[in-house]
Amino acid sequence: MDTKRELTILFWIMAFFAMAFFMPVSSETFRTAVDATLDLTKWYAQEHVVLCLLPAFFIAGVISVFVSQGAVLRYFGANAKKWLAYTVASVSGTILAVCSCTILPLFSSIHKRGAGLGPAVAFLYSGPAINILAIILTARILGFEMGVARIIGAVTFAIVIGSIMSIIYRKEEKVKKEEQMNIQLPPEARPMWQTSFHFFILVLILVFANWGKPSSDDTSGLWFFIWSNKWYITSIFGLGLVYSLIRILHIKWWWVIGAAVVTAVSAVLSNVYIGGILAPMVPMLVAITGLSLITLWGGDENREWTLASWDFAKQIMPLLALGVIVAGFLLGSTHGDTNIPGVVPSSWISGLVGGNSVFSNFFASIVGAFMYFATLTEVPIIQGLMASGMGKGPALALLLAGPSLSLPNMLVIRGVMGTKKTITYVALVVVMATISGLIYGAL
Repeated sequence: MDTKRELTILFWIMAFFAMAFFMPVSSETFRTAVDATLDLTKWYAQEHVVLCLLPAFFIAGVISVFVSQGAVLRYFGANAKKWLAYTVASVSGTILAVCSCTILPLFSSIHKRGAGLGPAVAFLYSGPAINILAIILTARILGFEMGVARIIGAVTFAIVIGSIMSIIYRKEEKVKKEEQMNIQLPPEARPMWQTSFHFFILVLILVFANWGKPSSDDTSGLWFFIWSNKWYITSIFGLGLVYSLIRILHIKWWWVIGAAVVTAVSAVLSNVYIGGILAPMVPMLVAITGLSLITLWGGDENREWTLASWDFAKQIMPLLALGVIVAGFLLGSTHGDTNIPGVVPSSWISGLVGGNSVFSNFFASIVGAFMYFATLTEVPIIQGLMASGMGKGPALALLLAGPSLSLPNMLVIRGVMGTKKTITYVALVVVMATISGLIYGAL
């Protein structure tokens, strides 16, 4: 008998029994936190998984399969020119419009393909932090000054944090550099422009499918025009994907056209008979299902693309689900007009981040690091906190720590690069966000 294994089983049985036995179901705080957990989980599933995460998995699959190791090593590898690697990584978020969870499959892809730790971490931070939509929304709602501070802070953070991580783990990087010097890279399977076209078409579909709604009093301008026509714009890029699948990936044209027609029909029917928030999800699910089927039977490389995307989904989704549940229970559910407190009351948070003390900035950074922010949601949340007395320094600290980190994000990063590197990365973000908040609040 394996005594250690049996004792482990006994421990979890006793722990589960104790949790069930002493569960404070009569406590109003506990019941509200459960409601917040369920509400956040439902909202996350409705708003974020289908339109955001699923396309991101396929983009990650493109990096994993179609983007050659040579291309990754050229721009992000341990032997790449540092100025080029960090420049590309630090501004990558301007084209991605992703949150702390959506960036994970993309980060995992380039890390797996041999990217240097520094540029990979810079990419991991900058993806959500310098999201161009969020920067514009920050400047419009929280003020131009805050928008500029966020841009400067995000780019600086990406470069500095990536560089520090590279220095701390320089021995591992040296080994990786030596290994990459001896790699005999195979010739490119196709011209780089074709792979780039296929990649950016998927990125543009992701960006415009998740284009945020402008403020209620803004009914003019480019932002409103794009938002009001975003599904037409997304459909145009969808036609670009059709072209890419046929001409670049060489999938049978009648398969691709058939999948596109079914997707278009589902879009019309869902808009007529379903409507509301669920309407765009039906054609997206149909499109993803069709894409999966035609690529699975569309040749070895295309099949590998879909299987790689599935591997990322299997690795990341369970940890994300666990993180969302824990974050909802502890911190509550805040989105749109919904504000359901968790075990930790939101009034405590707003009461602890007033002024510009070291503690208030540090606390804002810690809360931001563990709290989950979907793309663009950090702006209205911070707007509400500032209205309740939050200082501008802690507000910037939360902006710089929050979008790039979350509890779900940390769990997945740990699985990619290990516990020590994850703790170091999180600590660097929190410390730098605290210092930035102090400086900005004192100006």
